[in-house]
Amino acid sequence: MSSRAMLDALVAGERDPDVLAALARGKLNSKIPELVQALTGRFGEHHTFLTRMYLKQIDAHTAMVEDLTAKIEESMEPFRLTRELLVTIPGVSTLVADVSIAEIGADMNVFPTAGHLASWAGVCLGSNESAGRIKSSKTLPGNKYLKAALGIAAMSASHSKNTYLSVKYKRIAARRGPMKALVAVEHSILIASWHMLTNGELYTDPGPDYFLKRRPTQTQARAIHQLESLGYKVTLEPLKMAG
Repeated sequence: MSSRAMLDALVAGERDPDVLAALARGKLNSKIPELVQALTGRFGEHHTFLTRMYLKQIDAHTAMVEDLTAKIEESMEPFRLTRELLVTIPGVSTLVADVSIAEIGADMNVFPTAGHLASWAGVCLGSNESAGRIKSSKTLPGNKYLKAALGIAAMSASHSKNTYLSVKYKRIAARRGPMKALVAVEHSILIASWHMLTNGELYTDPGPDYFLKRRPTQTQARAIHQLESLGYKVTLEPLKMAG
């Protein structure tokens, strides 16, 4: 907003750097001296003409974006509940939800199972196996628009705090690399979407400790091994529960 106000003033004929710098808003108010220095210079008729043209172009594109946004909102009105369900998944923004609805719809009856949806979308790792040997583990072809949206959601979910999806990403990335971890998170998001839209339920996060609780014996053995590798002797004693 500060930049636009200064550019509009320049186009209108203002050249005083102090007056232009005074148009700064918010945090830029603390940088008035630097702004005065930056706005001191030559700004002729040619610069005015080009700047006016560029600002008109920006305004035209902004108006188009606003018109498209309004049209999208109008088109999404029948799917508002579906959108509200999907955005409860970590990483799924309104934009990702809109793309998902546009590509797969809101009626999951067209996909007999969640696995069918994941396969159609191309977020399952391929399994080209022959004589017990896996030749390829590339993802299968799928809907490129949906996959792009899911990629954005998976990346965002991988950076979320204390969620099942972020922990899943880190676990798989440590063993198989970030790309396969992202595909796994995309797969989880789509599977959750199918179940949520089928049952009309909000997303329920299994929690960051899901993997620890799923296999407590293995978790315990791994923790003991790690401590013993550091030179500690480990003795386990169950906690006494309060009566």
